[in-house]
Amino acid sequence: MVERTPILDFFSYAFLVLGIVVVGFPIYYCLVAATLPLSEVLKYPMPLIPGEKLLENIRAAVEKGHLETQLWNSFLMALGITVGKISVSIISAFAIVYFNFRIRMLAFWMIFMTLMLPVEIRILPTYEVAANLFSPFKSLFRIFNLEFGLDFSLLNTYSGLILPLVASATATFLFRQFFLTLPEELCEASKMDGATPMQFFWKIVFPLSKTNIAALFVIVFVTGWNQYLWPLLVTTEPSMDTIIVGVQHLIPKADQVPQWNVAMAGALVAMVPPIMVVLLMQRWFVKGLVEHEK
Repeated sequence: MVERTPILDFFSYAFLVLGIVVVGFPIYYCLVAATLPLSEVLKYPMPLIPGEKLLENIRAAVEKGHLETQLWNSFLMALGITVGKISVSIISAFAIVYFNFRIRMLAFWMIFMTLMLPVEIRILPTYEVAANLFSPFKSLFRIFNLEFGLDFSLLNTYSGLILPLVASATATFLFRQFFLTLPEELCEASKMDGATPMQFFWKIVFPLSKTNIAALFVIVFVTGWNQYLWPLLVTTEPSMDTIIVGVQHLIPKADQVPQWNVAMAGALVAMVPPIMVVLLMQRWFVKGLVEHEK
């Protein structure tokens, strides 16, 4: 029996519409500003009807901010972080659930406790590690007078953008919780068939985890794409800027003409890839979050 609650339904839809307006209006405002000429953007209030200068403003933003290089850097960083986090997390969760070693729960809780450490606390030691990780090798090469022109730092490299952000306690926890829902008979049956642990992982556990992987892929990719603080610290060369960092170069300075339409066009370009990922993987994303029958 389904109970009809028209008043509750009305307020539910009202709050839903209000949330959409609050979240969507800044995006719409950015879209409108990116389609208008500068004279229209500087008016007060700015018109809320889209114009015809979208392609022209996007072209100006790409040329001024070198967005094509920054888009490539952001894509490599986001994809590397996503693949790395999922790979490390699923293997870690598999080991914690299916391998009976003494400190497995201690290892899990040590991983889980990192959730209580915000990025701002970990940013300084992480930067120190990235900058001086291979310093002993550099000193060793100097002892033997070997110089190969190698850069022993992770700064201004794709490895520096990706590797320090690969570990994820959240993804490890989610995979662990999912593995605990799998029937123990699957593991026992694979042992009776003579399967090795990795064969059990690749042939049974991994295929059953595809919807969870898809859901995490969307979340982690969007999070990796939107990283700002870490790329800002670890890169100093303009050729290694990500688009989230590079958009700031389009923001007018005190002694420049305020071309807000070009800056909004650059911000709009930065929004497109994560939106496309969410739209293309929406079905898998929702399925991975709500599916209970495995």
